[in-house]
Amino acid sequence: FLYRWYRGRLRHLVSEIIPPWEGRLGVEVKEWRIRRMKTKWGSCNSAAGRIWLNSELAKKSVRCVEYVAVHEMVHLTQRGHGTGFEDTMDEVMPDWRRRADELNRTPLADEYWGANRAGG
Repeated sequence: FLYRWYRGRLRHLVSEIIPPWEGRLGVEVKEWRIRRMKTKWGSCNSAAGRIWLNSELAKKSVRCVEYVAVHEMVHLTQRGHGTGFEDTMDEVMPDWRRRADELNRTPLADEYWGANRAGG
């Protein structure tokens, strides 16, 4: 039940984030989906115009969700994390590095918390 609630919350949030960024970035997201991922916050298939977002993002701030969505949308035109990618991110989201740091300060899912968990 809780997992479905998180997915629904994230689906609603992402549906509000993507359209304005499509216009700003000049890209079209033909499809986006939410799924469980063990090691990534998102992924992209630029040929298909598809992005995938980790369902664990539902537990993160709106700023972090927006960062991951934009990050993957930029990959629709910029492969890899080279200069072109960074230049585009700097231009459209100047605080993207702070958002990435905020996102990565906590693990993907609670099963990775190990000894940091209460009672663990």
